[in-house]
Amino acid sequence: QVQLVESGGGLVQAGGSLRLSCAASGRPLSSYAMGWFRQAPGKEREFVAAINWSGSSTYYADSVKGRFTISRDNGKKMVYLQMNSLKPEDTAVYYCATNPQTYTDRIYGYRETARYNYWGQGTQVTVSS
Repeated sequence: QVQLVESGGGLVQAGGSLRLSCAASGRPLSSYAMGWFRQAPGKEREFVAAINWSGSSTYYADSVKGRFTISRDNGKKMVYLQMNSLKPEDTAVYYCATNPQTYTDRIYGYRETARYNYWGQGTQVTVSS
């Protein structure tokens, strides 16, 4: 069993930055791939970014590429999402999740929510124009 808790969300003006954190407890996090997803009101949950177990491979949605950076600290059981140049369309609840593909360089199906097995409760990010 893995428990995930996101933090760092809030209200920010367009062009600003936020850093989201995801803290894991329970089973060791270091072997799992991890992902960030988001869900805006009335929309489906969508992929934002993913990182493999070692941090050597990262993946981004086209809409955030060049603005967001995913990273991890396995020793601290933490995953981060640095969000820069935020836009109003980035407003959503952001979730981190574990992907049970362990010790792989590539993450197959990284965009698919069904590939992820544990989810946090989410943190709200609101970007004002």
